[in-house]
Amino acid sequence: MSTEPETAEDTTPETPSAAEGSAVEEAAGKPSSSGEDAAEAADGTAGDVGGDTGAEEAAESTGAGSSASAEAAGEVSEAQAELAAQRLERERIERRRAERQGPVDSGAKLSGRAADLLAAVRAVEGGSRPSAGVFGAPEPPRRPAAPEPVRRPQPDPAGPGARPAAPARETVEAVAAVLREGGAPPDLAAQTAAALGEGAGDGLREDPWQLLRVAGVRPEQADGFARALLGAECAPDDERRGRALTGWLLEQAAVAGHTALELPALTAALGRYTVPGPDAAVQSALTEGDALAFQDAPDEPGATPAGTGEGEDESRPVRVLVGLERYALAEESLADGLGRLINSAPEEGGSAEEWEEAAASAQGSAAELIRAVAAHGLVLHTGADASLAEPAQLLHRADALGLRAWAVTHGPLGRDRFGALLRTSRSEAAAGRALPDGPGVGTVAGLLSGAEGPGRDADGALDLDVLVVLDSPQLDVETAALLVESLPDGARLVLAGDPGVLWSAGPGRVFADLLVARVCPQIASRRPDPGPLGELVSGIGVGELGRVDAPGKEVVVVPVRDAGEAVHRTVQLVADSVPRAIGVPAEQTVVITPGHGGAAGTRALNAALKERLNPGPGRFGGFDPGDRVAYSPAPGRTLPGQVVKADADGLHLSCSGDAVVVARERVERTVRHGWALTAHQAVGGRWPAAVVVLPGDAAQSLSRPWVYTAFGRAERHLSVVHGVEQALPRAVAEVPAKPRTTRLPVLLAAQAAARD
Repeated sequence: MSTEPETAEDTTPETPSAAEGSAVEEAAGKPSSSGEDAAEAADGTAGDVGGDTGAEEAAESTGAGSSASAEAAGEVSEAQAELAAQRLERERIERRRAERQGPVDSGAKLSGRAADLLAAVRAVEGGSRPSAGVFGAPEPPRRPAAPEPVRRPQPDPAGPGARPAAPARETVEAVAAVLREGGAPPDLAAQTAAALGEGAGDGLREDPWQLLRVAGVRPEQADGFARALLGAECAPDDERRGRALTGWLLEQAAVAGHTALELPALTAALGRYTVPGPDAAVQSALTEGDALAFQDAPDEPGATPAGTGEGEDESRPVRVLVGLERYALAEESLADGLGRLINSAPEEGGSAEEWEEAAASAQGSAAELIRAVAAHGLVLHTGADASLAEPAQLLHRADALGLRAWAVTHGPLGRDRFGALLRTSRSEAAAGRALPDGPGVGTVAGLLSGAEGPGRDADGALDLDVLVVLDSPQLDVETAALLVESLPDGARLVLAGDPGVLWSAGPGRVFADLLVARVCPQIASRRPDPGPLGELVSGIGVGELGRVDAPGKEVVVVPVRDAGEAVHRTVQLVADSVPRAIGVPAEQTVVITPGHGGAAGTRALNAALKERLNPGPGRFGGFDPGDRVAYSPAPGRTLPGQVVKADADGLHLSCSGDAVVVARERVERTVRHGWALTAHQAVGGRWPAAVVVLPGDAAQSLSRPWVYTAFGRAERHLSVVHGVEQALPRAVAEVPAKPRTTRLPVLLAAQAAARD
């Protein structure tokens, strides 16, 4: 690396060992510290610089998905499209719920298989031999070897721009009365009524801990509300409290990326919240259908999937997982859909000779990708930014063979970049020849909602033959399930992405789980990213933070002593140094920092950058025309944009050329200033220049995927405002991604065992 002329020379210290905390323990929800200020609590962020995890990003945008409003008349906005996709997902879950048999018998106490599983786990934990009847007799496979007929989501007859049904006024008023009686803010009435549904007022009075179903409410707040309503009848061992806390902990685990929690981790977390009988609380939640229990084999190399009957004995290790129904159904639906793609032969769309000719005209790993797609319904493709040229070649070859080909990305920035790459490669491939119109490119949300893409056929399936999903590490389990279920029989699906970047903001780690499962061909690109930036980021991907030669100041390190200096130097870099020395204007430079709070988080940096780059009074909710913003229409999605104007309709934005109107009541929850972003907000996009800010209080939140993602957002120039000293190389060398508990590998392994 090189250093800025007026700063001290960069040093790369030795990397002593560091221990990583338990991700499961964090997901289970430790009680929050008492130092959280009112502004942080209102914003939904727990702490100052707690790290840029999927939990934070989902929590930041929860409000976006809960209270949507119609935007510009006659236009389909990103938020409306996302709402339509969510409605389809809810309808699919309801259909699956009606078809699925309950895992336990209903009644006052837990019974049946779930009770046996709980007892067996307790026996194993205590060193005793579990009952032979629990693990000794193999269960029939959950799915037949032959793929089931696909149940595809149908287009919403109301259209993607329709408003979700709002709670009845009487229901909201009844809830507000109960909230006032319990000392809770009446402003929560609409949100509570939407979460609890019809009869929310009576239900909340009968069970005050149902308030935990409202986003942002914490256990201590629900306890205080219950004490005010119940008086002397309120007790820590109340069955209603234990059941509600069980559901809340599972929701928090989902926000942190888990689709389920191991039973011991869940009961331990309940114990930290002073639930006297954690086992009874879990049993109550299972009996009432608030959660589901599963028996899975541990993720060990060579382990036989549970239920296959091969090599099972009474002492065989097992784990019991507990999860919420929506994620359990989504994960099982995803496994079914992937199995359908793997087992069914893809449509020809050209002879074997034509596919081979198409592969022969490509080079290197692009040819391998084309050959794999020719013969398989599901293919994984891994590589960094330069590898995008290979899916582009695949799409052009498929289009030339007469196949309906389409590509989708995580967000509009990636869509625009890949669209430009497709146009460039098309021009090169034409060479004076007439080619078809060419493949299309859109976003995942736009494709699912119908706002982008080829549309759907009469059966509700996407009207395409080849779908390439870029930025696949950003697929959460629900989105992936909806996408796979939407594919027609015989379609080819390519999941492509960089496995080194941060995982999805929503629950699951679909791309990583598929790479581990090895149930389909995997093509690794051999195209390295060029230049000093490519060399630096590639080294980080394998755990090495090395020095690189940067004669053109592609990489600059700016040491700072404290957060105040970090903010000052960041503003100086964006507004003056980078435009003057590198030739990249401020509007093409992104600032990335680990968290929203803290002295050098996005809030502080955006305030300083606004004052320098676009000063103004903030006439509309703190925003002025020309402000750069980050708009979150739904959890886990961030659209960088710019404020155009504000009027009675709301805040008018331009997001990658798309006009968006955010209603007044949604601005506070869904729009932030966007000169500075977190790494999760920036993933999927690249900018000519990036300034990565690492203040001293961010040391504990750094990890190799975070550094890899943040540094990889720069195309031409990277400035690192460095205040964490040894924590940076230590994070790159020793801190991998925090583990997530998921069931997808086990479900796929069970399918493979059934086929064999």
